[in-house]
Amino acid sequence: MSDSRVATVLSYHMRSKHALDRYAAGPGTLDWEAQPKAFRDWIGAAQISLPREIVVSNIFWGELAATREPLPFNTQNLGSLLRLCVGLTAWKEYGGSRWSLRAHPSSGNLHPTETWLIAAKVDGLEDGLYHYQNLNHSLERRAWGGDAQLAGVWLGFSSIHWREAWKYGERAFRYCQLDMGHVLAAVSYAAALHGWRPRILKMESSEVAQCLGLDRVKDFEGVESEEAEVILALGASDVMPSDWTQWAGKPSLLDARPLYQWRVIEEVAVATRGAVPSAQISSPAIVQRQDDNGISAAQVIFKRRSAQAFDGVSVMPASLFKRILASLLPGGSPVWNLWPHTARVHPVLLVHRVEGVAPGVYVMPRNEATQASLRAAFRETFTWEAADAELPFYQLIAARAGKTARTLSCHQDIATQCAVTFMMVAEFAKPIAANPVAYRHLHWEAGMLGHVITLEAEAAGWRGTGIGCFFDDAVHEVLGIKDDTFQVIYHYAVGMALDDSRISTLPAYE
Repeated sequence: MSDSRVATVLSYHMRSKHALDRYAAGPGTLDWEAQPKAFRDWIGAAQISLPREIVVSNIFWGELAATREPLPFNTQNLGSLLRLCVGLTAWKEYGGSRWSLRAHPSSGNLHPTETWLIAAKVDGLEDGLYHYQNLNHSLERRAWGGDAQLAGVWLGFSSIHWREAWKYGERAFRYCQLDMGHVLAAVSYAAALHGWRPRILKMESSEVAQCLGLDRVKDFEGVESEEAEVILALGASDVMPSDWTQWAGKPSLLDARPLYQWRVIEEVAVATRGAVPSAQISSPAIVQRQDDNGISAAQVIFKRRSAQAFDGVSVMPASLFKRILASLLPGGSPVWNLWPHTARVHPVLLVHRVEGVAPGVYVMPRNEATQASLRAAFRETFTWEAADAELPFYQLIAARAGKTARTLSCHQDIATQCAVTFMMVAEFAKPIAANPVAYRHLHWEAGMLGHVITLEAEAAGWRGTGIGCFFDDAVHEVLGIKDDTFQVIYHYAVGMALDDSRISTLPAYE
């Protein structure tokens, strides 16, 4: 593997760290009136409206991972799927401002991820490549022609880095990759409800870009480019139409006056391009729940919100806490049927208020082989006392960690007012040395963990929120990590949310 690519990734990770005495390079000021547009149109492309009905609305949350017959591919079912994984879930209004929420969270609600659909022999839809326009729940037909013998449905994803970089500067590439992980998890849940088994296709970034038309340089002249990420097959063959003969549409401009350029983002994007290993098809996870409150899976997905504040007093029930932990392990959620890697991201928990669990610092290695490495990397004084009879969950130290959680998470109150803060620690140096594309995939895995946490919490009436701002090396110092064998790449908090009654909630689609 190219030493220069590895060096570029490691250099980017170091320079994009926040520290107690400085933050990573970002814009000096924000003009919210000049924020990049939240939706991209393909001007000149034919637009096809999708049905808005959720065809799986009668499936309870506790049944979401059960094996079921796959639904046929048609516009009705695809419209249902897209609403549940990448569609709008609501609009919010306050003080003259209006913003949309989607089925998956995003750093700063900026949503850099774009969704593509490739359809072949789908009832009600002409064969072709489509861009999903979630503003009005429609498809924009981008390309067609090619091999008429293929059949199936594939979902593709790309990132527009500027949407995140406008606010977060150099650290934005990390956030785009975390968002991609949330999207993959959201697709996993939605697909499971429709009986579909999504698979990651083993494709080089250049192949993904070609299939989605993102390598057509002239089409993107004068507008923000899109970075090819990944393509999933939905119960289709791995071979998809790609030799499109006809193209239509030009991408809309999102920001006419970008004030900054963060060249390091393009450098790390180039260095981390590559293929994701194909996932091994395994038996579907069956998650048993005794108290799903009779709530449907669609309800859980649509009411998901990122908490802006927690009450700081509510104690999380032991049953919910254990359910969340179990869902993060292989087989604990339909999400992990999609993921091709052995678990490489492991949650360290700062427990504040959980029934039957003493406040302190805990860890849950998600694969047995990594436990010894974590022990070697962490402080020698940690006790590693088993804290659960069934799960690989260990207390490192008993202590009230509220102030520590707040400090480590860029002095944010949400990290201490929640019931528990998750710090996602990734196996780092070895995977990246083997292949720099792992830098993306580690962030995807962390985002997937965050999405599983947030939906499990939401189903029980609790709420989660991602924390992308944390002091990287301060976390490492607390844990005793002295090198880059492991690195923290995401924080996530769960608690009882405080809702702002001044903010109005409006339907996603009138």
